[in-house]
Amino acid sequence: MIMENISIACIGSGNMGFALMKGAAGVGGANIGFTDIDSEKSKAAAAALGGTVFNSNTKAVEKSDFIFLAVKPKELVNVLYEITPALKKRLVNTPVLVSMAAGWTISKIQAAIGTVHVEGDYFPSPGICVARIMPNTPALISKGMTVYAASPEFSEEKAAKLEAILKGAGAVDKIDENLLDAVTGLSGSGPAFVYLFIEALADGGVRAGLPRDKALHYAAQTVFGSAAMVLESGKHPGELKDMVCSPGGTTIAGITALETGAFRGTVMQAVETAWLRAKELVKA
Repeated sequence: MIMENISIACIGSGNMGFALMKGAAGVGGANIGFTDIDSEKSKAAAAALGGTVFNSNTKAVEKSDFIFLAVKPKELVNVLYEITPALKKRLVNTPVLVSMAAGWTISKIQAAIGTVHVEGDYFPSPGICVARIMPNTPALISKGMTVYAASPEFSEEKAAKLEAILKGAGAVDKIDENLLDAVTGLSGSGPAFVYLFIEALADGGVRAGLPRDKALHYAAQTVFGSAAMVLESGKHPGELKDMVCSPGGTTIAGITALETGAFRGTVMQAVETAWLRAKELVKA
């Protein structure tokens, strides 16, 4: 089986790192280890999944095949500095680094590894496999969308193992790295846009007289079911929309209100703005 004998380390025990490890628990919780600057967080994460705790980031690198870098972007440079000597000792069967840090490209990560000063000299990157991933918050309930880009060193076998790990948190897709900022704007930031829409739908229901709890339930289920229709029917959203819009009916009247308020253009602008901000972070 593809998941057999895969050892995983998660450096950082925050919500997203834990969500991905929870999904990856199919490899067996004992194969997953955590490390965190807050030792209590790593202990709690390990206990929840039946995993282990590493006493240092270096030990995590020494013992693992896949190392998830689940730390904030500003913390990543220090983590890379710390683990580089251990990485360079593993020139055979090198581990895979999986980063979710915004603004850190694959080449930037590899350059950081390759320019660490060790014993009076600079060493080139030892061909470390690096993947950048963009998960989203529904991964917390195994309904996420995780998109990844991989460095040229990735073999098909390692890519298959990475996808098997990530699939526990939801859908997975591979993309060219130059498109990953667009993914950030769409599926990375998208849940917040959808939550805002659900809240607005519910507010509309309350305005029309529905109790708040029922309005919110109806709104969330409506979005959930509509998304499932797109994914499962294979039909274009425009076609599905037309199926709901009877001539002269209530839905087309509501669509008119949305279009008058530039609904589609505003949503497109939200994704574009998030995408541009992601590009800015890469340049920072």
